Amino acid sequence: YDQLTLTISPHGGGGPGVGPICVAEHLAPFLPSHHVRPAESPLAIDATAAAPFGSASVALISWAYIKMLGGNGLSDSSKIALLNANYMASRLSGHYSVRYTNENKRVAHELLIDLGEFAKSGLKVMDFAKRLQDYGFHPPTCSWPTSTCMLIEPTESETLEELDRFCDAMIQIRKEAEDVVTGKQPRDNNLLINAPHTMTVIASDDWNRPYSRETAAYPLPWLKEKKFWPAVSRIDDAYGDLNLVCECPSVEELASA
Repeated sequence: YDQLTLTISPHGGGGPGVGPICVAEHLAPFLPSHHVRPAESPLAIDATAAAPFGSASVALISWAYIKMLGGNGLSDSSKIALLNANYMASRLSGHYSVRYTNENKRVAHELLIDLGEFAKSGLKVMDFAKRLQDYGFHPPTCSWPTSTCMLIEPTESETLEELDRFCDAMIQIRKEAEDVVTGKQPRDNNLLINAPHTMTVIASDDWNRPYSRETAAYPLPWLKEKKFWPAVSRIDDAYGDLNLVCECPSVEELASA
C-alpha cells in the first residue's frame, strides 16, 4: 500500500496509508469482498472497511501538505526531520544502544533504541514507555519493528526545546533503570515497574515504595511548572488484544429496559 507519510515526506501524510494492498498469490482468494464491488472468489472474507477503495481524504491531506510547502519547503521539511532525528540519536547514543545506523553513525528520519539489555533486570520496553508518561510524554512506537526496541520519530515540527525535553526525560529514565540494574531499587518495586504514577497514587496515605513521592511525580525540575498527570495507572496492555472486553449491558438488561 502507499504509506504517504513516508512516500511524500517523512511526516507529510498524517499517519495512515491508502491505496492497493498487495499479497502473495496464495492469499489472493481471501482478499476482502465488498457489496459495491463483490469479489469473484468464494473464499473472500467480508469487507474490512466501509469504503471499498480506501479513504480518499488521506491523499487529500498529503496533496494539501505539498501545495502549502511547495518544492523547496517539502525538501526543507525532510531535511529538518532528518536533522532532528540525528540530533536526538546523538544525545541518546551515550545512554542507549541506537540500532541500525550507517557507517557515519547516522539515522534516517527516525531512530531505534534497543532496551533488550535491561530484560535481565526485569525491565521491558513497556516499563520505559509507562515511565515516560510521568514526564508528560505520550510514548513513541514500542516493540516494533523489533520487540525489544522503541522507535522514536521527532518529526520536522518539533522545536529544539521540545527535543531536549524528551532527551532529558529519556536520559533520566536511563539513570532510574540503572538503579534497578545495580540493585539500588528492587526489581519488583521501582519507578519504572510502578509507572505511571497518577495523582491518586501520589496523594494516597498508603505509600510502600522505596522512593519518594517527589521522585515519582517530579523527577525533573521543569515538571513542577508543567505537569501532565496520567489519568490511569498500569493496565494489562495485552489483555484487551487477546480478550473481548464489552462494557455494554447484557441482552437481558437491554430486554428489561
